[in-house]
Amino acid sequence: MNKKQFLDELRSKLVGLPQEDIDNRISFYEEMINDRIDEGKSEEEAVNEIGTVDDVIREIAKDTPLVSIVKHKMTPKRKLRGWEVLLIIFSFPFWLPAIIVAIALTFAAIVVLWSGAIAVYATTGAMVGTFIWGVLGFIDSGMADTYYLGAALLGFGGTVLMTFACTGITKGMVRLTKLMLTGIKSAFIRKKRR
Repeated sequence: MNKKQFLDELRSKLVGLPQEDIDNRISFYEEMINDRIDEGKSEEEAVNEIGTVDDVIREIAKDTPLVSIVKHKMTPKRKLRGWEVLLIIFSFPFWLPAIIVAIALTFAAIVVLWSGAIAVYATTGAMVGTFIWGVLGFIDSGMADTYYLGAALLGFGGTVLMTFACTGITKGMVRLTKLMLTGIKSAFIRKKRR
């Protein structure tokens, strides 16, 4: 793919952004390709180093706030006619619940995903409690009851292991949440193919 084809395809898929943002992105990538060409690479090599258009759109979606994308999508491109306003008003009982359900389902999906991480944190808290209970019980028994010592050691070991699990799950959930948001933003930015 040469520079013109790449930039034309990118422009055609960025319809979800304001025109000024599209122009800025196109000029940014055009300059990036020109810099690589100045370094002695062919147009095709320069474009290949940047990646596919879909990769570029994902990067743009990561950098663009969701609020500005939705605001651009929701802003009418022209003044609404009287019959369109009436249609919006009278169809209100149909589209408002659909929007509320979509928001609720998205929120529920995020809560369900994060509930696994919360369960791991709760288990870690239980392990810390077991450690403290074991230490206090062992001291209270005059350091004679090894049951409490075993509970303290079990709690300590469990806490150490669960701390690693908490760290890994949290990092994974943050990545997954970012991917979900990037996917949502990309859907708003990307032009649907016909």
